[in-house]
Amino acid sequence: MQKLYFRLVLILLVITSCSSIKEAKFDDYIFETKSEKQSYLNAYDKALKLWDIPYTEENVKTSFGTAHVIIAGPKNGKSLVLLHGMDATSTMWYPNIKALAKNHRIYAIDFLMEPGKSTLTAKPLSSKEIVIWYNEIFSFYKLKQFDIIGASKGGWITVLLASQEKNSIDKIVLLSPAQTFKFIDKVRKTSSALLLKLFPSEKKFNKTLETFSTHPQNINSNYKRQFYLANKYAKSNSSMLKMRPFSDEELQSIANPVLVLIGDHDVINSDESLTRAQKFLTNCKTQTIKDAGHFLSIDQAKITNDAVINFLE
Repeated sequence: MQKLYFRLVLILLVITSCSSIKEAKFDDYIFETKSEKQSYLNAYDKALKLWDIPYTEENVKTSFGTAHVIIAGPKNGKSLVLLHGMDATSTMWYPNIKALAKNHRIYAIDFLMEPGKSTLTAKPLSSKEIVIWYNEIFSFYKLKQFDIIGASKGGWITVLLASQEKNSIDKIVLLSPAQTFKFIDKVRKTSSALLLKLFPSEKKFNKTLETFSTHPQNINSNYKRQFYLANKYAKSNSSMLKMRPFSDEELQSIANPVLVLIGDHDVINSDESLTRAQKFLTNCKTQTIKDAGHFLSIDQAKITNDAVINFLE
């Protein structure tokens, strides 16, 4: 399986490097044209309205570009940082935000090397620079002893941040973290996501949703539109290909309370992921959500919300 994964990685790297040679139509790391970017941002704004709670959007200047942060919840609530999955942006939390923001002060951050409202003005970031970028945001908001939830790729980034010797993280929730405890569980099935990124079409997009979700028909159409345009318009990038499962020593360095949730139809993780999490994370709880895929926060929103809130509070 790993051989197939690395073959797909090589194909994407080749195509990515070829596309980087092509002169961009305007200066943007993600989008080729202004009109494509605007269409995407319009879809983003429609999807964000699904939050259905009061929120504010802020832009924070960093050493590597502008961080877009969505803030919600009571000002006196414990700080809770949300890190979304690949190409999903902070709008992905629409089925969860009302529950999460009830007693927490939410800081949902768009990753700056993917479609969203954060903007990269530097070269693509290394893992070390990603840590610096997030820490600049945490410092700007003076976040101390905050909780953090990471979904999919956001889960990998969460573990990256928590494994640093100096951090201000308290409790950690990982929602089907990608490439964190093991390589992708079902490579052949997840290849549809790579093909969608390389050759976007609505047919491939729907097939990808069916692969990652047990109830794709329940995904809101506005969010689905935004997610599709992210794959249709955004330039391919190889940042996800640099993600590797963390070593035993890196995982053992995390003493924080950790909750790991996966779906029973998850194509990214399996029981093997949970076994490794329990073995090497010193303070870890795990749970498998029934009738849920990789998109468990959407597939089984209430069950996921309840599990997360019970753990955080």
